[in-house]
Amino acid sequence: MATPWAGVIYKAVEGSEDEHQQQQISLDNKAATPMAMSAYPQFGYTYHPTSPAAPQEAKEEFNKRYEITSKSSYIRSNFEFIKTIGEGSFGRVYLARLVKEEKYYAIKTFDKSILIKKALTKQILQEKRILQALNYPGCIYLEMTFQDNAHIYLGLPFISGGELYNYLLKMGKFEESASQFYGAQVLLAIEYLHYCDVIYRDLKPENILIDVYGYLKLTDFGLSKVVTQRTYSLCGTPDYFAPEVLMHRGYGKSVDYWSYGVFLFEITSGKPPFVAPTMMKTYENILTVAYSMPKYFSRNLAHLIYNLLQIDISRRFGSMKNAIEDIKSHAWFSKIEWNLLFNRKIAAPYSPNVRKPGDTRNFGHFKEKKLRLHKANIEHEDFNEF
Repeated sequence: MATPWAGVIYKAVEGSEDEHQQQQISLDNKAATPMAMSAYPQFGYTYHPTSPAAPQEAKEEFNKRYEITSKSSYIRSNFEFIKTIGEGSFGRVYLARLVKEEKYYAIKTFDKSILIKKALTKQILQEKRILQALNYPGCIYLEMTFQDNAHIYLGLPFISGGELYNYLLKMGKFEESASQFYGAQVLLAIEYLHYCDVIYRDLKPENILIDVYGYLKLTDFGLSKVVTQRTYSLCGTPDYFAPEVLMHRGYGKSVDYWSYGVFLFEITSGKPPFVAPTMMKTYENILTVAYSMPKYFSRNLAHLIYNLLQIDISRRFGSMKNAIEDIKSHAWFSKIEWNLLFNRKIAAPYSPNVRKPGDTRNFGHFKEKKLRLHKANIEHEDFNEF
């Protein structure tokens, strides 16, 4: 099976999601109609016959963009920080408006002093480099970076549909047809990342955004890493840990396929397979692959998840001889037209309620925290690229 995005020209075009929201609003919150990629707000794509050279070209482009060290000309005063739309252990995401251009962005902020104290400066630099190198419609990307004397800022497109997790909470669980639609998109994004030698390492519904048309974007690349052989870091979300991560063995791209199995299980059942009252019991369940397959799962879905959640990497789908093709060609995905999905010509099962540019109704509510400057500038060599 050919790679759907093979032979595709990746070229950024002017515009933001907000500029195209009027089309979505006119749909009166019904499922988005199929559309050509030329209507896609962040990128313009032209589909060509598949080419074996395309994955290598994508990797070369990624590597070239990864090494860019130029800085943007933006400063904090260019933006009006409106409200918090996301929160993590070491950072916070704000909806911000670029005042002169009336455009909205999601700006991820990090306190420099915390980054230095927690020895996270190289991790943030790596996240910045990966974001600036990504050029795929199913992944978020970097618009700009800047800093002041207290904070690092990563400017990202504002995707107004909110997290897939919030929609999952609202629905309880997805019908298999919806899980196929969302799962297929995530799989294509993983395929692109792996071609670029990027391990995602934190796949979960909370790290996936829904755009105004009902299509998905992977976000939060804070734990992602460029790996050509193995890495040994213990990182990720406990419910999604692969056994080899817990056993402190060197691992590679195989961890993303394990997490992908957990992801399919969670969105179709409403909870992860290894969840337990305590963290240690969760780890025990993972290491012994102890979970119960819901009876309402179709035979094909159960078979796919079973082969993704294999403790033996040599038997895990995605890591075998046929690599990701074992998943894409699986019977559960038999109704997915991969080229149509990539080109966004399949109607989404759900399109978010978005009424105006900068609409945050699809995001959670967070306690606001004012960004305060320090008296002296906090410097570090890893901050020089921002």
